[in-house]
Amino acid sequence: MPTMPAVSGATGVLPPAAANVVVEDIYGFLRVLGDGTVHRSPEQPVFCPDTFPSSHPSVQWKEAVYDKANNLRVRMYKPSSTAGGGEDARKKLPVLVHFHGGGFCLGSCTWANVHAFCLRLAAEAGAVVLSAGYRLAPEHRLPTAVDDGVGFLRWLRAQSTMDAAADGWLTKAADFGRVFVTGDSAGGTIAHHLAVRAGLAANKRGEVDLDLRSVTVRGYVLLMPFFGGVRRTRSEAECPAEVLLNLDLFDRFWRLSLPAGATRDHPAANPFGPDSPELGSVDFRAPVLVVVGGLDMMRDRTVDYAERLAAMGKPVELVEFAGKPHGFYLHEPGSEATGELIGLVSRFLHSCEVRLLD
Repeated sequence: MPTMPAVSGATGVLPPAAANVVVEDIYGFLRVLGDGTVHRSPEQPVFCPDTFPSSHPSVQWKEAVYDKANNLRVRMYKPSSTAGGGEDARKKLPVLVHFHGGGFCLGSCTWANVHAFCLRLAAEAGAVVLSAGYRLAPEHRLPTAVDDGVGFLRWLRAQSTMDAAADGWLTKAADFGRVFVTGDSAGGTIAHHLAVRAGLAANKRGEVDLDLRSVTVRGYVLLMPFFGGVRRTRSEAECPAEVLLNLDLFDRFWRLSLPAGATRDHPAANPFGPDSPELGSVDFRAPVLVVVGGLDMMRDRTVDYAERLAAMGKPVELVEFAGKPHGFYLHEPGSEATGELIGLVSRFLHSCEVRLLD
């Protein structure tokens, strides 16, 4: 593990450095020099081995660009039954918009672990899965990733209008009246912020930032969301330094992704920070499923998030996978535990649809 330079605990600011000195190094995949130059490795990390499945017998997938100006891509997955004839082909499926993790600094919808998980998610949840990329920090600091999430939902809304520019591969299978926003780690944080933005827009009863008149979000799934705060939780303080996803790494992610000089209490990191929206007054119109791992360093912070939302009367469900670390479903996409997680997501989708009918 690389040795990191000293950082001020109060401000998170690095000391002055020569232009060619590496001041931040995340396992060689991301290096930042003293002059701000960013170097990224073109290689996928070791936890994305070639042995992960690149296809699924019952899933079709394709890739598209949803934001040409920023070269942002989306991988789209749908069960193969929707491509054939018969009743299954005529039945449109719920849409799962998925945002990958990586501390807002790493990751891609093209990484093998994300791809393998989305293949299985589409097959076993019986849904159209849209795995959307977003711009990364430190080149693009927060809230850019959240803004890109909004941009993707706008792209999806345009697809739902069925105009000449819409992708028939998608529109023939997708039920745009049943959209769910999911995200892993930092992607779960994006899902939280999209829910809050939608709730604030609903409060104002106006056409504000997140206009989803044609795309109806029925629920949000936060898979081990990446939240932060200046005050350490017990699970953070007790996290062993030798594990791959440790406190030092997560602190580096926040230093690189938050606005320069911001602390971990910034609204992008801490839902309950001093400058964050007061969530009690936010209209959470759609239910929220929060998933946490028993061995996740973020466990206590995530549990606190869900419990505080529940105490406010928000429609939130918390499920803990005992003995599982952060992002286990990406490290073992073919495991029984990952199957249980996908089953949980599938049941959540169904419960939201039943709730709609009540």
